Parts: sequence; structure tokens; C-alpha cells
Amino acid sequence: MEWSLSHVVQNEFITQINGISLTIKREDQLHPMISGNKFRKLKYNLNTYDPANYNGIVTFGGAYSNHLVATAAAGKLMGIPTHGFVRGEELVSQERNPSLAFCEQHGMQLHFLSRGDYRQKESATVVQSFLNRANYFLLPEGGTNPQAIKGCTEILTPKDAAFDTICCSVGTGGTFMGLLNSAQAYQHLLGFQAVIDSSVAQWITESLKSPNRYSLLDDHLYGGYGKASNELVQFINSFHKEYKILLDPLYTGKLLFGIFALIKNKQWRWGKKVLIIHTGGIQGIEGFNQQQKLKGKVCIYLQ
Repeated sequence: MEWSLSHVVQNEFITQINGISLTIKREDQLHPMISGNKFRKLKYNLNTYDPANYNGIVTFGGAYSNHLVATAAAGKLMGIPTHGFVRGEELVSQERNPSLAFCEQHGMQLHFLSRGDYRQKESATVVQSFLNRANYFLLPEGGTNPQAIKGCTEILTPKDAAFDTICCSVGTGGTFMGLLNSAQAYQHLLGFQAVIDSSVAQWITESLKSPNRYSLLDDHLYGGYGKASNELVQFINSFHKEYKILLDPLYTGKLLFGIFALIKNKQWRWGKKVLIIHTGGIQGIEGFNQQQKLKGKVCIYLQ
């Protein structure tokens, strides 16, 4: 990748509850615009991009996609044309939310798909028609592919061998798989699914064949994917105030909320030295707050 890390990633101890020590790996500080697992997922994909062979990058995401934002920023930095196919054709004529506005400001050309076409992704007729015009480098939704998993194996370092449990959010599963590939044999990986998708769990199970090394939890959604309960937002705000670490409402916020709840309710059945991966996503808070204000709900405090 052509850019360097803005910070050395630090592990920050936050607290100890009921004898269980909690530490956060600050992957959110990797890069000012492309933080957390999005940086990791893009790294080796962009290393394989050759402008002599491709006319740009094509990828997919929802209206508030962190992946689209990261890809747009990376394309701008490296001088690569980017195209984002966005779920929701009704968004064409609407004012751009902060995430999509960022994408366009950083040179990404947006194409809006009906939900039916979006489910088909690159197989949709309208997308196929576009792809047939030139040779594009295709990134899947969320950025997960073998190159992305390779990048995510670099999240853990030798100093992390001291932890017996590693926790992260699970979306498309790429980060989780990368962590499993680099975790020590004695470390247990605990994944909190941000969306109920049986295909992700099936893919992980079929790929690893080692169920004793990990657990997937799917009962900590706190409002469902893309949504957040008032209780979750209040937790994020209190966590930020106490520990000076901002959490996003879709992934890491739910992850920490779930961990705290399990420990305080005495339902924690894993190790006592826990490393929690902060996967970024902070840029999405502005758009989230915009929606919260429209609904008259509590917002996440950024200061």
C-alpha cells in the first residue's frame, strides 16, 4: 500500500470487572480516513492493483457503508478511479448523507441499485453492463476476500500472546478469519455477529473445522443491524466519557456492550485476559446521528 500508518497501534487497558481484565487494541487509530479493519482489508488488495491492467475499482455497499468510504479515500490517495454500487435506487435524488458525500468528494462515482439488483451484486444486468465496458478490479461488499483475510492476520502481534481471549465484531467474517489465522493455539476467539447471516457462520465453520478455537454469538444486536437501541447509545456515550474511547454504533459499540453485559450478569465463560479489537467505523457516527435527530432519539457525543 502506498500510505503509511499514522500511529503505532496501541493496546489500552480499560478496566477489570469480576476478575476479568479488558484491553482494547486501538485499530481505529491506524489512519485518519481508512481506519481499523478497512485498512487491513484494502492493503493487499491494492498491492495487487496494476493500473496497466485495470481501469478502476468497483465495489458495493449500503448508504452508510464504511467500506465504500474507505475505498473512496484509498482511491483518492493512490490516484485510482473508484465506482461504488449503492443499495437503494431511491437515493439517487436525495441529498447525500455524510458517508456518500465523503465518497463523492473523494472521487468515487456512485451508482444506485434497486434492492433486487443489489442482492445480485455483479450478476445484476445493470452491473454486468457497466463491467463489460472496461476491465475493473472487483472488490466484494465489505471487502472480504483472500487478500483481505491476509491483511487481517496482521492485526495480532507477538505482544498479544499474553491474552487468552480475543473478541471482535463479525460482519462478513473476513476480520474474524484473519484473526483466527494468526491467533495462538491456546487463544479463544469470540465473535459478536453484527448481522444475523447463517452463511457467514457456515463459511467460518467449513473453513476451519476447529470449533474449539472460537465461538460466535448472535444475540447482542441491540436493535438489529444498522440500528441501535437507546440503551446502546447511552452505553457508548458513558464509555466515551469514562475511557476517552469513541465506539461506533454498528460494530464495536455492540461488541463492548455485549462483553460488559455478559461479565456483569456473570454469564462470561471464557478467559480472564481479554483483548478487544476496535475495528474503526467512527466516520459513520455523523450519518448515524443525522438519522437519530430525525427520529428525535439520543445521539452519540463526539466530544
